[in-house]
Amino acid sequence: MTDVFINYRTGDGDKTAALIDHELSHRFGRKRAFRASKSIAPGRAYPEELLTSLRRSSVLLAVIGPDWTTFQKELHDPEDWVRKEILEAFTCGIAVVPVLDGRKTERLNRADLPDELARLADLQSIRLDGHDVETGLKRLGDLVAEMAGLQDLDQDAASSPAPGSVRNSTGDVSGTVVQSRDFSGDVGGTVIKGTSGPVHTGQGNIYQNSRHISGGKHFSGDGMTYFEGDHHGDIRHRFGDSGRSEGDDA
Repeated sequence: MTDVFINYRTGDGDKTAALIDHELSHRFGRKRAFRASKSIAPGRAYPEELLTSLRRSSVLLAVIGPDWTTFQKELHDPEDWVRKEILEAFTCGIAVVPVLDGRKTERLNRADLPDELARLADLQSIRLDGHDVETGLKRLGDLVAEMAGLQDLDQDAASSPAPGSVRNSTGDVSGTVVQSRDFSGDVGGTVIKGTSGPVHTGQGNIYQNSRHISGGKHFSGDGMTYFEGDHHGDIRHRFGDSGRSEGDDA
């Protein structure tokens, strides 16, 4: 599951490597960033763990401290793990990013490197300035996210709501909106649930199956019969069991 492998030399950049690991683990998850002293459990065979994690990574961050090139003996030693990890990344086609630790750390020079590592000097580096570590770590994290296709943990949580949670479906509104799955107690406003037919939440009366006539009156009800205009003679209507017509005599 490793996406970012942090390469560093103990005594020259190991503290910065720990800061980088903390930042990436916080943003993307603990298992997304590999740092040997954290990621290899006691009793595990570290050569196998190192190579396995490296080969399934997308990016190797090579932390270059101010004294990195002074370790000439180690850089020329085929068994040196800093060297071996970088060369393995080159062999596997894994992106390598030199991280310059501090303002005083110069860009790598090919003349200071063994031939096998000379390619490292040609790679674009990123500087982590100790005077503004927070900004530098944020920038480094953004770069890693782009290169490795990682997403921040808080974004993952926002895109996957917890079971039983309520999504906002009110859209754009003007005024006060109360959204809830269940209501209990007093609610300051109007709650409508399980309605059938017309609903009116403002002021005034609501009429269904009705007709307005002069004088502010309404006729309403099922099976209503209403006549307008002049008429002559008796008007009778059979209601069956439902009642009597307005035109019948009392």
